[in-house]
Order: sequence, then structure tokens, then C-alpha cells
Amino acid sequence: MSSPELAPQGVGLCLSGGGYRAMLFHTGALLRLNELGWLPKLSCVSSVSGGSIAAGVLAHAWGKLAFTAEGVAQNFADEVIAPLRKLASTRVDVPVILSGMVKPWRSVGEELAAAYARHLFGDVLLEELDPNGPQFVFTATNLQNGELWWFFRQDGPSSRVALATAVAASSAFPPFMSPVLIDDPLRPGTGEKIVLSDAGVYDNLGLDPVEGQYATVLVSDAGKKMNRTGRVHRSWPLQVLRVLDIADDQVRELRTGALLQSYVEKDFAGTYWGSYSDITHFGLPDALPAPVDKTTRLADTKTRLTAMPDEVQEHLINWGYAVCDAGMRRWVTPTSPAPAAYPYPAVGVG
Repeated sequence: MSSPELAPQGVGLCLSGGGYRAMLFHTGALLRLNELGWLPKLSCVSSVSGGSIAAGVLAHAWGKLAFTAEGVAQNFADEVIAPLRKLASTRVDVPVILSGMVKPWRSVGEELAAAYARHLFGDVLLEELDPNGPQFVFTATNLQNGELWWFFRQDGPSSRVALATAVAASSAFPPFMSPVLIDDPLRPGTGEKIVLSDAGVYDNLGLDPVEGQYATVLVSDAGKKMNRTGRVHRSWPLQVLRVLDIADDQVRELRTGALLQSYVEKDFAGTYWGSYSDITHFGLPDALPAPVDKTTRLADTKTRLTAMPDEVQEHLINWGYAVCDAGMRRWVTPTSPAPAAYPYPAVGVG
């Protein structure tokens, strides 16, 4: 007789895509999770696109984080926030695209990986990530078969990929920054390549590596909703773009709806917070003040990898911090004390 299936255990965290906007929103969420002592509780961090930049910096810094007995990394600001804010002050997209255009022997995605290596990760490989930390899964979309591709620390050639390459593949937004090409790990030495693009093409929430695998699922969503418009262009190319936007929006809504239903049906515990959330809906009388008109403007921030003003950076970090706090204290850690103030109290959320 076969043994009964073991119930899922552990905690999975999903960080959505959304360029620098998502990267900074998730930075605020990670800061609040750190204050709550939840970073060491994470079993897996699954990330997409801009979320993968934040996850990559956390993975790169993990071995240097000085955790207290309560699980709070005292040097989180120096090791995680500082490099992410430095990158957010750097224009990456245009130089990378131009460089790729004048180097026909290299893809724009490879130039993006080189930029991440230069600014954040150096030549660190996935196999060199701290084994005592959570499993970091950087997702990308395989353009050859339309399936999700996972990069993570493991035994074998798939783990001998540079961290910068994994993050670049996850964030290679089509068509301008895509694709990233890697050697096919199943056909070493043949010259066969896997052609990868931004993970948001397949799953902008990064749910696949964690859903059904962990007892608690935390989802931080900084994805963009489709713009509503009363004027639809009649030209065929612009209509095609609009149709693609509608298809993408439908997939995102379906995934988010299915996730929320899973919480309701208690398939797993956890919480979802998003850049479009209304913080009052969490029902916490002591939530940080975050007027929905201001947070909606932040949620509509462009997703480009280009230099962002300091104040906008601080608004996004504050918003991710506040709504993560609301989600965690409402559904996961109801006895945790409310934060005294925003990380950047002088600017709030706008």
C-alpha cells in the first residue's frame, strides 16, 4: 500500500513583474517582511521580471545578512535596499538596446545580462547562492515551446548559469530586450540554444513554482492593469496591439482570481497584496495612510528600466511596505504590532 501524500509545508513568496516599478514596490514589501521576521521563514522565492531583480539582489546578499534571533536582518538596508535604489537611479534599457543593435553577434538580452552583472551581481553563479537561504526560482518564458523555464540552484549544468543571466532572461521584455539565449543543458556541447524571454509573457505572478507546493503562499503583485479607453485605433497594427493587451489582461485576471479563490477555499494559507489594492479593504484601523487615488497613480508608473527620481522611488517603496504590512497583519500575523511610520515618512505615497 502506498504511503499517504504528505501535506505541503513551508512558505512560498511570489514577486511579480513590472520593471523598476515592481522592483521598488517589492523592495518595500521585503523590508516589511524582514521587520516581521519572515525572511528566514521563506522556503522559496519565485520571481518574474522586475520582481526577479529584487529577488536576485536578496539572493546575492543572503549570506551577508545579519539575522537576529527574531529573524530580522539588521543590515537589510545596506545589503538589499541600497543596491536596488542605486540601480533604480540608472538608465539601463536604452543603452542596452542600442548596444545590442550595434553588436549583431550578441542579443540585446545578453547585453542586459552584462548590465546586471556590472551593476549588481558580478560573475556569481546560481550554484554559488547560499544553500542556507530559500530556494530562489527565477522564471522565464521559453519561446520555442511556450512553456515556463525555471532557473534555480541545483546540481548539474543548469545551476552553472550566471545569476545575472537568470535575472536577465526573466526580465527580457519583448520585443526590444528579448531574447536571452543559453546553452541547452540537456544537449551540452551541441551548440543548441534555449531562447528565453520575459516570464511575464507566461505568468506575471510567478505562481507556478509555489502554488500547491507550500502551505503558505504570499503574493506581491505590481503588475499593470490594461488601460481603459474610449478610442480604439482603426489601423491594423494598433488593433493587434490592443488585442494582445486584452488577452494579457484576461490571463492576469484569471490567475489572480484563481489565487484568491484558493485562499477562500483554504487550499493554502497566505495573503495577496497588489499595487492596485485599496488598503482600506484589509479592514485594519491602524494601517498606514495610503489614499487610493495616490496609490493608483503609483501603480500606473511606467515599467521601464530607466532612471527614476528619488522621490518616486521612495513613494513606491513606501507603498509596497504599507500594503504588505496590511496583508500580513490581516491574514497571516494578526498579533504583530503596526509599523510606527513609513520607511520614508517625509514623502508617504505621494
